[in-house]
Amino acid sequence: MSSSPSPAGAAGTVAVGDRTVNRLGFGAMRITGRGIWGPPRDHDESVRVLRRAVELGVDFIDTADSYGPEVSEELIAEALSPYPEHLVIATKGGLVRPGPGRWDPDGRPEHLREALEGSLKRLGVEQVTLYQFHRPDPAVPFEDSVGELVRLRDEGKIAHIGLSNITVDELARAQAMTPIVSVQNRYNATDRSSEDVVEAAERDGFAFIPWAPVGGHQPGEGDALAAVASRHGVSPVQVALAWQLARSPQILPIPGTSSVAHLEENVAAAGVELDPDDLAALGA
Repeated sequence: MSSSPSPAGAAGTVAVGDRTVNRLGFGAMRITGRGIWGPPRDHDESVRVLRRAVELGVDFIDTADSYGPEVSEELIAEALSPYPEHLVIATKGGLVRPGPGRWDPDGRPEHLREALEGSLKRLGVEQVTLYQFHRPDPAVPFEDSVGELVRLRDEGKIAHIGLSNITVDELARAQAMTPIVSVQNRYNATDRSSEDVVEAAERDGFAFIPWAPVGGHQPGEGDALAAVASRHGVSPVQVALAWQLARSPQILPIPGTSSVAHLEENVAAAGVELDPDDLAALGA
């Protein structure tokens, strides 16, 4: 007799390379300080958030060396190491943080190698399951950056390669060099500029990981989201996440928060089922 899915698994699963994960993940950007800079205001709550996420069935956690910088990866290791065998921790490199509010691209091969080595050390692992190129660097040929990730994978330091903040043209150029198992772009009900990348994910079978998944200046804002939320007795944020889950089986939302209460609300969105009228109201 099969058991019921965990809260994070209520919307099913998606493949990330050779790993299968529940289709409601966690983005670990906001467990850091204000402006994604420095340590969190409440260190213990950030640790509780990470541990509660795993209890709820979240088995995909997304982070980056630039979150903090370094703080997010350090907190993940503190809270969750030794890691459960099923847990996928994805991290990213390619952005540097000279100061609060600064996110500067650095796609030089030597920087990406150094960034990965730092992530391995902070996470306390010998291999990163999914390593994502955080953003193409206009000053560095794209193929040079991706080529270094291929070399790091061939050395066994990366299991799978992903991309972030890329176009379909850049995706195709990378795919000509190596398998790409994920793309992480901005995408939500009010910003669908990456629709062509979502369609590529459906065609090619890679995971699409939206950042800013709830959209808007305020999370979940918008008359349509509010109306659908009222019909279901849930929050607009939950509807925004449920819309993404309904949009494509390749989408793996990773809402982030520094609050256990908000985490539980976000994960519960995996169980919200939108009907055709809801999807029509949201412009699906």
